[in-house]
Amino acid sequence: MTPVRHGAGAVPHIVGAHLYLEDPAGRVLLGLRHHNSAFAPHTWHFLAGHCEQESAVLCLVREAEEEAGLCIGPRDVEFVHVLHQLPGPGRRPRLQLVFRARAWTGVPEVREPDKCLAWQWWDPDALPERVVPYTREAIAHIRAGRPYSEAGW
Repeated sequence: MTPVRHGAGAVPHIVGAHLYLEDPAGRVLLGLRHHNSAFAPHTWHFLAGHCEQESAVLCLVREAEEEAGLCIGPRDVEFVHVLHQLPGPGRRPRLQLVFRARAWTGVPEVREPDKCLAWQWWDPDALPERVVPYTREAIAHIRAGRPYSEAGW
């Protein structure tokens, strides 16, 4: 186990906000990451982003508009899962917050083609082979009603 560091030696966590969006048929929206992406190239992943001097919910609302043209009201967002992750040696720990939108307007469209090549709805029981591992894990936990998980510690 890695020793715990406090005070000046503490490592700040990166906070990510992720959208778990289901259509009326229960399919989950995932985006195909660009093949030149530094993280998980050519792999399916949640609509997501890092918090930038904003709340996690406002980050999610901003990212949904920027990445896919979806309009989500902050009051239509509910927390469904957090994955506390240590992605690997020498990497900063992350809190991956996953939220569900109860309502939204718009149809997912590629708005950042340098980051995302396509948006597609997937049956959660038949996800594509190439899915970001923590995305697949979070979907399983959400469907099982488990709000918290850890990975890499």
